[in-house]
Amino acid sequence: MQSDKINIVIVDDHPIVIEGLKIMLKNQSFFNVLESFTLGSEIVDFVRSNEVDIILLDITLPDANGIELCKEIKKISPHTSVIMFSNRSERSIMMQSIQNGASGYLLKNTSIEELIECIRGALSGNIVFCNETKQIISKPSQNELTIPRLTKREKQILQLVAKGKTSGMIADELFLSPLTVDTHRKNLLQKFQAKNSSELITIALQHHMIEE
Repeated sequence: MQSDKINIVIVDDHPIVIEGLKIMLKNQSFFNVLESFTLGSEIVDFVRSNEVDIILLDITLPDANGIELCKEIKKISPHTSVIMFSNRSERSIMMQSIQNGASGYLLKNTSIEELIECIRGALSGNIVFCNETKQIISKPSQNELTIPRLTKREKQILQLVAKGKTSGMIADELFLSPLTVDTHRKNLLQKFQAKNSSELITIALQHHMIEE
């Protein structure tokens, strides 16, 4: 970060939503709203040359799909946390957002308290949801109801992965070698049929296998 403040950018096609968020966030001394945009192309250009901690990103934009835009932003600026901020409440959209690199999914009726909590959680490396999206995510479709059987060690490592900890950090905490932790992580990905850690966490949340 350029300062002690959290640098935030808002991307939404409704100016009234942008202004409302600006007012709420500016009342918090630790937030700095750097910029706001109504077009996806504008945020892509901005992140190429500016340090951004958090992007609050709408899904429906005039020139872009927010889910695909998230993927593009993460390629340009991997350290930036993208939180989807939308009225869309379909579970499939939430899942796809996380798979494309989003750090969380919030609905626009989220309270300011939840928003602040989720921003802090995302900055800590966690996947974050507001209470309503947690309920939606936790209701898997019929073809997702098979719960993987995990060993005690795999359960420990899954909880630590969900907290955003690296293999090295997990190894130190559990007194294991990083290689052993990596092996367990690969086994977890395989058991959950997940492509990456974000997808792993999302699926584990669906099965209520992660402590909140």
